[in-house]
Amino acid sequence: MTQPNTEGRPVRVDFVSDVVCPWCAIGLQSLLAAAKRIEGLQLDLHFQPFELDPEMVPGGEDLQQRLMRKYGMSAEQYKASGETIRARGAELGFTFDLDKRTRSFNTFDAHRLLHWAGEIDAPSQLRLKLALLEAYFTEGLNVSDHAELVRIAQQAGLDGAQAQAVLASDQFVDVVRQDEARWRQAGITAVPSVVFDNTHLLQGGQPVETFEQALRQLSGISAA
Repeated sequence: MTQPNTEGRPVRVDFVSDVVCPWCAIGLQSLLAAAKRIEGLQLDLHFQPFELDPEMVPGGEDLQQRLMRKYGMSAEQYKASGETIRARGAELGFTFDLDKRTRSFNTFDAHRLLHWAGEIDAPSQLRLKLALLEAYFTEGLNVSDHAELVRIAQQAGLDGAQAQAVLASDQFVDVVRQDEARWRQAGITAVPSVVFDNTHLLQGGQPVETFEQALRQLSGISAA
């Protein structure tokens, strides 16, 4: 019997997303679950910035009103969409608390912190990304508030004083703007957009099996 190949090449994944995008949270949980299924996978994961509402006012905006206005949704459609998201998250072990997630916030400073964490190392960036998603979707926190962002960074195992210094400065402002523009120029207009090895694109909160198939194909690691 032929033995499965468990030695593959690294797969670079650029995960273009926002921290207030529910399908980004679902897509990331699905991607990570797929990666766990593949023995020997070397996942080179990078988070790239995308703002759903770059012009969001300070203090945020009522989420239901914004989505109903932006997408022409009725109150019933908004509720049904939320239940679908909650159920998909639950399947992946992620909690969407619909009662706490009531406002949308500007996320530019969160993306600056994510860039900073990525310069430390990939595990730090992943921990911060997961902490930001949980802070917003599960705890309903204001992910534009600097004090909250510092607390979230500390929760992710990062240095709070360094996080505060980044937020209090204009550090990474230009590079995050440039990264956002680069991905838009590449044709990314919706998130999550998951780019594999700079050539293959999957969008949306895809099932675990879809991500697993892509990762196996690109890494060359076959299933048992």
